[in-house]
Amino acid sequence: MEVKQLRALVTVAEAGSVTRAADLLHLVQPAVTRQIRTLEHELGVELFERTRQGMRPTAAGRTVVERARRALAELDRARAEVRPAPGEVAGIVTLGLLESTLDLLAEPLVAALARDRPGIELRLLTGYSGYLRQWLDDGDLDLTLAYNLESTPSLNARPVLEDGLWAAAPAPVGLSPGRPVPFAEVCAHPLVMPAPGHSLRVLIDAAARHAGVQTEIAAQTNSMDLQKRLVVAGHGWTILPAPGFSADVEAGALSAAPLCDPAIDRSLVLAAPRARRTPPAVDAVARALLAQVETAVKENRWPAARLRGTPAA
Repeated sequence: MEVKQLRALVTVAEAGSVTRAADLLHLVQPAVTRQIRTLEHELGVELFERTRQGMRPTAAGRTVVERARRALAELDRARAEVRPAPGEVAGIVTLGLLESTLDLLAEPLVAALARDRPGIELRLLTGYSGYLRQWLDDGDLDLTLAYNLESTPSLNARPVLEDGLWAAAPAPVGLSPGRPVPFAEVCAHPLVMPAPGHSLRVLIDAAARHAGVQTEIAAQTNSMDLQKRLVVAGHGWTILPAPGFSADVEAGALSAAPLCDPAIDRSLVLAAPRARRTPPAVDAVARALLAQVETAVKENRWPAARLRGTPAA
C-alpha cells in the first residue's frame, strides 16, 4: 500500500469521479484507475461502486477512505514538524472552537499565531460541543474547547472558565444585561432551541424539569446562527451563551439578559487526547488560545464568565 494510492483513493471519493480526481492530482486517468484497482486487489474488496452518477464508495470503501484521510493528515503533520528552522515551532494543528466563541477568539488567535508562531499552520473546525467531542474522539482534532466534559482515561479536559447562559429575545422586548430574567418567564414564550442531544439542550431541559415548567418549542436547529435569525424574525426567544450574540445585541438586532431562578452555568474546558504525544505546535496553540480566553474575560468581553480559580464577583 503506497501513499500515492491512498491519495488517489481519497481524491476519487471526494471528487466522485476518476476524471476529476486525475485533474486534481495532475495525473492521467488510467494511472488513477490503476492505483485504485491495485489497492482493491491488495485489500480483496471493491472500494467503489461504478454508477452513472460517478464513483461512490462501498461500505468497505468508506472505512478505508476515513482511515486513509487520517493517515495522510498525519504524514502532512510529520512533514511540517520536521522541517522548521532551528528554534522554530512548526506543524499543523487542528483546533475545535465552539460557535459561540468564534467572535471572541478566532480572529485574535489567528493574528497572535501569525505574529508569534508563523511556522504553525492552524486549521479551525467549528461546531456544537457534542460534535467537537466526537471529532476529537475520531482523531480529527488535536484539541478543542468544549463544555461540561470531564477527564477520562482517553481524554484530558482542563477546566478553563465558568459562564452562565443568557436569554435572548427580539430587540423590542427590551431585555437588559442589568436585569436578570427568571427562567420561568423565558419559558412562557415559544423557544427556538438547539436540537435534542446537544449539550446546551440537555442543560435547558434539565433546568425546566427542576423548575417544574413546560417549554413550548417553536423550532429546533443545529445552527446557532439560525437560532438567532429565527429570534430576530420574531419566532420566539432563545437561550445561549452570551458571547454567541454579543455582536447582535450591540447591533440592535437582539436584546439579552442573564438567566435567574435558576441560573444555568456551564464549565468550559480545553480537551485533548491523552494517548497521543503532544507536539510542540499543539502545546503552543493551546497556550495562545488560553491567553485569548483570559484576555477576553479580563477585558469584560465575555459576560458572566469567571476564570477557574477566580473568586465569584
